Amino acid sequence: MKDLLLITPPFTQLNTPYPATAYIKGFLNTKDISSYQTDLGLDVILELFSRNGIEKIFNTEVHLQEISENSQRIFALREEYLKTIDQVIHFLQGKNPTLARQICSMNFLPEASRFNQLDDMDFAFGNMGLQDKAKHLATLYLEDISDYIIENIDADFGFSRYAERLGKSANSFDELYLKLSGDQTFIDYFTLKILQEKLELVQPKLVCFSIPFPGNLYAGFRCAQFIKKHYPHIKTAMGGGFPNTELREVKDQRVFEFFDFITLDDGELPLELLCSNVLHPSEEAEYKRTFLIENQKVTYKNNSKRHDYKQADIGTPDYTDLKLDQYVSVIEIANPMHSLWSDGRWNKLTMAHGCYWGKCTFCDISLDYIKIYEPISAKILVDRMEELIQTTGETGFHFVDEAAPPALMREVALEILRRNLVVTWWTNIRFEKSFTRDLCYLLKISGCVAVSGGLEVASDRLLQLIDKGVSVEQVARVTRNFTEAGIMVHAYLMYGYPTQTIQETVDSLEMVRQMFEMGILQSGFWHQFAMTAHSPVGINPEEFGVTPVKEEILFANNDIDFKDKTGIDHSKFSFGLKKSLFNYMHGINFEFPLQDWFDFKIPRTQVHPDHIHDCLLDENQFGFKGNSKVVFLTKNVIAENRIKNKKKYSGPYTLLTFHLKTNIVKIDLEQDKAEWLMKVLEENSIENPKKVTAQQLKNQFEENFEDFELFWFSKPMQQLKENGVILSL
Repeated sequence: MKDLLLITPPFTQLNTPYPATAYIKGFLNTKDISSYQTDLGLDVILELFSRNGIEKIFNTEVHLQEISENSQRIFALREEYLKTIDQVIHFLQGKNPTLARQICSMNFLPEASRFNQLDDMDFAFGNMGLQDKAKHLATLYLEDISDYIIENIDADFGFSRYAERLGKSANSFDELYLKLSGDQTFIDYFTLKILQEKLELVQPKLVCFSIPFPGNLYAGFRCAQFIKKHYPHIKTAMGGGFPNTELREVKDQRVFEFFDFITLDDGELPLELLCSNVLHPSEEAEYKRTFLIENQKVTYKNNSKRHDYKQADIGTPDYTDLKLDQYVSVIEIANPMHSLWSDGRWNKLTMAHGCYWGKCTFCDISLDYIKIYEPISAKILVDRMEELIQTTGETGFHFVDEAAPPALMREVALEILRRNLVVTWWTNIRFEKSFTRDLCYLLKISGCVAVSGGLEVASDRLLQLIDKGVSVEQVARVTRNFTEAGIMVHAYLMYGYPTQTIQETVDSLEMVRQMFEMGILQSGFWHQFAMTAHSPVGINPEEFGVTPVKEEILFANNDIDFKDKTGIDHSKFSFGLKKSLFNYMHGINFEFPLQDWFDFKIPRTQVHPDHIHDCLLDENQFGFKGNSKVVFLTKNVIAENRIKNKKKYSGPYTLLTFHLKTNIVKIDLEQDKAEWLMKVLEENSIENPKKVTAQQLKNQFEENFEDFELFWFSKPMQQLKENGVILSL
């Protein structure tokens, strides 16, 4: 028995838990509040994609003459699906790696329409290992079954969302309420059966649903409805990304037939107070940012004077109860960067609450989860990483920041190296100019494998209008720095921003094409601009040349319909932008004219064909920056004193041999300068938390020698810098 049951409703992702309940459970541990968490999405998928689940799918009556040829084929091959499904799921859980050879034989899995694309993608498999290729084929197999479910059984099904349309911009609760008043769906049968088992096991007093996306909303409501009907003594609460952005103005009383409470923004303190009120009722109950029914009206209660918890005090996420060894890794696209979102188990952590930039005009910067910026110290963060490694056995970390701060990323990387940890991590960033070659290299050797960031509209005029704080040239140089360090880069791309012209859309695509062709982007995703209620554009639309379509808000309020003064239908560009990007991500068809991606006439690009190439021409590398921190990354040096006639030395010199992980670097220096350098290396090793500045080194050097800059930028020292022995941060 536990006081609280924390639920993530179907569906978020297959490969790793959505972190909200683990964050909350970690916090509740610090308050000695007992809780149990479950990912209903994973449980439902594992029930559905099992032999018993597939039997139920094929036992559902269909009229063979009326369904598509693809569905007919899948139905005809049903015995093959029944035979293989359990083995495929085990393989995707990492439990049966030898099956990869069977899968890749191309004579094991039944194949329907999803496999038609294989001929076009066969080139990509040469860049993928056997396991990855098998995962990709197994993913196509699952998507075939999914297509069958959507066509014949439950049109709302989706692996990472369910009935998403009911939650998207649902200003009225009517459509969702009508669906909930009707019969249970095929997927509901699985969801509610598992929910009942959890309720009987845990016997909670309060059930808390974390609903991050519109695709979780229907299932969350259906589960809450089931609890109200069969377990009326249990209280229900909703929090998470969806209510935080969409339900800030909820007025419809019918919502509270399902949920007793809806909390907004950071959930720790609101939930602690809810627990107190439910477990120990009193007449003077305190609430923090909580909607409830009071005097038969929807009431917003925020009567607690307590402050929200600091990030250092909320505890380490706790993944106990979740079936960490049963998550399913899939690869939808044969692109190594793109697969990070769906392949592999990642412990989720946050470097900083909110966004340190907080200016982008399309973003919800008026809301606390963006507006309130609070970083965590590198030491606490790496403490939490070590704790999670101990409790989960996983060394992969995804930092789910709005934008991870470069200075904190540097400190985290140094702390990881000091502790000699072996971890793999990735995160979301802004393409800051502070991501120099040296910083990117430091991040790489600490275990960073990838970053994602917003290039948005690849147009300097529109980037200024967005207040992104970057230029296309800067983004190109930063992505080059990451790529050369061996860190993959994913770009979020946008089209249809207010006042964007057709010419700017075409030119933006050309910029993106050149960046992929230059090899400085590995992955990307186009999305059409959406005006949200809490962004600067949504708050002051007239300033951005758009007119909102006003609607009465009784339920959800986030996406706002609008008319752009340009009158351009940007949606017609969607298919061409995404098709071209799909090709670029696989490294092909850069030579195709942009016109070939569209079935309507577009203007010729006005971007010079070498624009991105010219952006990458090296800047001056010989500017001395006295305030830069200098880090020395190796102790594996052998010094050998020699006397030999060399043109540049009149006396003895020292040969220094640096044994790096993948190569050997040899330099020779005058003996006294070599001794100085060896002393500096020893005093400023990675273990020393105090970092010396270039100016301090200069001062030390010039106590004994002349002209530090001449020494610092000499050929031997440049060799050390180029090989990552010396980094200036």
